[in-house]
Amino acid sequence: MDMDVDEETQAKPLIVILMGAPGSGKSTFCEQVMGSSIRPWVRICQDTIKNGKAGTKAQCIESARSALREGKSVFIDRCNLEKEQRDEFVKLGGGGKVDVHAVLLDLPAKVCISRSVKRTGHEGNLQGGKAAAVVNRMLQKKELPKLSEGYGRITFCQNESDVESAVRTYTGLGPLDALPHGIFGQKNPGAKVQLGIMKFLKKTENPANTESTSKKVQDSNASQITAGKDSSLKGTGLSTESDSIKSEKDEQPAVGSAGTDVSLNDAPTLAFPSISTADFQFDLEKASDIIVENVAEYVDKLGNVRLVLVDLTHKSRILSLVRAKASQKNIDSNRFFTFVGDITKLHSEGGLHCNVIANAANWRLKPGGGGVNAAIFNAGGPALEVATQEQAKSLYPGNAVVVPLPSTSPLFCREGVTHVIHVLGPNMNPQRPNYLDNDYNKGCKILHDTCTSLFKSFASIVRTQKKVSKGSFKNLRFKLSELEDQSESGPKNHSTNSYLKVKREDLHESERTKRSKGYQAEAELVTDSNTGKSDLKSEGSKNKSWGSWAQALYNIALHPDKQRDVVLEISDDVVILNDLYPKAQKHLLVVARHPGLDRLADVCKEHIQLLRTMHLVGLKWAEKLLHDDSTLVFRLGYHSEPSMRQLHLHVISQDFDSAHLKKRKHWNSFNTAFFRDSVDVLKEVSSDGKAILNDDESLMSVELRCNRCRSAHPTIPKLKLHIGRCQASFPNTLLQNSRLVTAPSNSSTDP
Repeated sequence: MDMDVDEETQAKPLIVILMGAPGSGKSTFCEQVMGSSIRPWVRICQDTIKNGKAGTKAQCIESARSALREGKSVFIDRCNLEKEQRDEFVKLGGGGKVDVHAVLLDLPAKVCISRSVKRTGHEGNLQGGKAAAVVNRMLQKKELPKLSEGYGRITFCQNESDVESAVRTYTGLGPLDALPHGIFGQKNPGAKVQLGIMKFLKKTENPANTESTSKKVQDSNASQITAGKDSSLKGTGLSTESDSIKSEKDEQPAVGSAGTDVSLNDAPTLAFPSISTADFQFDLEKASDIIVENVAEYVDKLGNVRLVLVDLTHKSRILSLVRAKASQKNIDSNRFFTFVGDITKLHSEGGLHCNVIANAANWRLKPGGGGVNAAIFNAGGPALEVATQEQAKSLYPGNAVVVPLPSTSPLFCREGVTHVIHVLGPNMNPQRPNYLDNDYNKGCKILHDTCTSLFKSFASIVRTQKKVSKGSFKNLRFKLSELEDQSESGPKNHSTNSYLKVKREDLHESERTKRSKGYQAEAELVTDSNTGKSDLKSEGSKNKSWGSWAQALYNIALHPDKQRDVVLEISDDVVILNDLYPKAQKHLLVVARHPGLDRLADVCKEHIQLLRTMHLVGLKWAEKLLHDDSTLVFRLGYHSEPSMRQLHLHVISQDFDSAHLKKRKHWNSFNTAFFRDSVDVLKEVSSDGKAILNDDESLMSVELRCNRCRSAHPTIPKLKLHIGRCQASFPNTLLQNSRLVTAPSNSSTDP
């Protein structure tokens, strides 16, 4: 699966031209990427280009040019819906010296209009009743971007899931990283005006017929990838299955993608290779019959899922055979389709998110042997090999082994793969073990059993994941032990002797009153004038000045015996207490008793053992509360820049049902990148010696979004009303890596 690296994929300065109607989320897109990315970004917005006031397009171009000269990447935050409006920004590419990307936030008109009408304090003052007419007018003039305009990469986002995926893609870009070129996510190349917008605005005229100049590729393909003169797409792991199909203006050929059903974009997805047809030399005609037969049987049984057959080359005969036979059986091409690409890089290079991948393994369940098995074990890293051996030592033909992928695996971190299913098919190669001597009666039965085992295993995973994260306590402890193995040993005991050197202060009643009112106000954020950048930090608290009211947690941590009325538990390492002004039904604080640890920025690798202790104590209390009310869901984490002195971990239920949650910054301090999940902090400190801090104060003023369905709401009361009714599942980013803590599946068992 090795490939040559195309020179075009080498890192260059990057300019991303955002496109979308008012209310499509362009500014939020920038904020989310800039709040978490380690790549230096600059946002160019015409509404604020002139010292916070509206300026001109020429000023935007000059600012972008200047930022690119400084080696920074640039977001162009303008509507840019017409080609003429964006041409000058494309020219900043300088004939290939700068990589030019387009991201079209093509969300439904209703969403854009609703957001625009309801929002307040907009930078360009486009809000209220006039916003609807502006959105309507702009969308009618929309011209879809094309590669021929000069873009290296175009991403179409037609729903919130697409937007989240694009945010993750650009957030993950390091300073020297580059993305593969092409068109990603386009589902209806011929559309210009969104269906339903006129009806929504009660217009009588019909939108103009805007037929695309590109010929439609008849496959399950929906995204396009540039191949230049060579359709093999070197360096991307992807290639086209139909290199003979071109547009009338020599547009680029198409490549397999996730289909056209928007409702299936977030569906559980299994990517699997053709089993036994490569090294084991199984007959392709017979193999394709068995694959299609099993898919036809299970695609309906599995429910709202996607099955994807993957191969590395556009010349793959097995893909052609399976596509043709699936079409003859009228199998839904949105739920089963073929894809050309590297099965270990489907998300990062192909834009296709598959939470489960299958591996054509060997009987020893070991790396090696070449092909898919070697590639998956190599991509999964040592963590996959260890996890596999914990599940089984060997595998017999016709069977499958499900391996939950540890969060330390690169496949989990980079691709979002949660499980690998190892399968072993029949062998028709006399040079390999268990040769069947060309007995295809037996071979077909084994291959049928293999496919059945694969799909049944996937069904089991889907059922488990639908329960959010059952058994999360065990998974978390397992992941903590993995992190511990990777890190240097930290201090095993945090004796109270170190606190004897701290001067004991007698607190007056007035100070006690201030403390009891102040120490819990976690979302009342105090931002140091030196902060505001979202790069990696681990600076000490010498740059932070704390007000008298902000010392309350510090004093409680050092003298918990004086605060028995608020303290729930005391140990040598931590103090546990209820937040006096909780922002949810259940809101606890686990406060470190280690002097000199004022906030997350002070943490370094020597504190890893203390962080583990805080996490496990928080987890214990979450279990205890879940034993009393199993409907709760908890999240454990830290504020990037706390308002209170002394490192503390929040254990907070995700209902946010509290009269004390009153302000935008209360909500955003727990529901933006500002809030760092404990499991992520543990991993970062263990591997890098410090935690990533997303302490940009602008995160406190972003629009209010539901923590489940991510819908936008204008005020806290309306948001809380929505949350009380919302039944959507949590976003994938929270469901992964055990960031959410739920009741164990056996609720009768004590935690």
